Amino acid sequence: MSAIPLLVCDDSNMARKQLIRALPANWPFRISQAANGVEGLEAIRQGNGQVVLLDLTMPELDGFGVLAALREEGLTPEVIVVSGDVQDEAVRRAKALGARAFIKKPADPMQLAEALNALGVDVPMATVPEEQEDVYRTLPNVSFRDAFREVSNVAMGRAAELLGRVLGVFIKLPIPNVNILEVGELHMALADTQRDTSLSAICQGYIGGGIAGEALLIFHDSEIDDIAQLLNTQRDEGAQLEMQLDLASIIIGACLNGLSEQLNINLSQGHPLVLGQHCPIEDLIRINQRRWKRTLAVEISYGLENLDIHFDLLLLFTEDSVPKLRERLNYMID
Repeated sequence: MSAIPLLVCDDSNMARKQLIRALPANWPFRISQAANGVEGLEAIRQGNGQVVLLDLTMPELDGFGVLAALREEGLTPEVIVVSGDVQDEAVRRAKALGARAFIKKPADPMQLAEALNALGVDVPMATVPEEQEDVYRTLPNVSFRDAFREVSNVAMGRAAELLGRVLGVFIKLPIPNVNILEVGELHMALADTQRDTSLSAICQGYIGGGIAGEALLIFHDSEIDDIAQLLNTQRDEGAQLEMQLDLASIIIGACLNGLSEQLNINLSQGHPLVLGQHCPIEDLIRINQRRWKRTLAVEISYGLENLDIHFDLLLLFTEDSVPKLRERLNYMID
């Protein structure tokens, strides 16, 4: 049986590795890989994607852009979207643009096999010879940063789905930024989120399985009235503060639960607390710099479609947490 050209298009080495491993082992796919939508589109044009496993959140050209380009160019690969963006609207848009199926990350092998079978790609009884499987299924190398960015991507997608339902809007997802930062560098990272001079921040601590840290949700004061209007919240100080605490609990809780599930650990979460109100970024750092020191930071900036509203989320893990995180990620990778 001739090999079927299958393209795995995802910006994460870890996601591509997980997907390739999840494919039915006894089907002779000829696998190509692409790290963004531009590369993926070119691979499809060259005939390397009769079947495409497509991520939505990618640099240069996202999955929605790839699907739109395929339709515009009259290209007709069988596309299965595999994404951490699990919002109902994301599923609807992907299928409206021609995706045949939608699977949430990390992909379950049984669901993937069912989706392939639905395309008419039936898994045969014969197995691929071992020497061919090595050629067809070359796995990418995965760094700690890439692996942690991918589990953060899945976790932030869970949080976005819940946030979108609460606010009744579509949440635009970024690519998470993962770095180990000194406190001075954290200052710079937070400064990058500043679009005005007055911020409010809510923090929530977490601990479990040898991992600990704090999550920060940063609100831009100029946007708080707009958020309150979405939620029909009164515009007095007390009601808006309660609204921020509630949103922090939703966003941070969903994100940490997503991390816990993937890493197979139990993260106990503290109550959300006010870290600072109506203050410039310099004050926020100065007040809390002793708490953060050197940290593993995940930066996520959620945007609300068609609205000038953003939620800047930072997950700050203690330096002592990194060895345990490496251990859990190595287990997932291997």
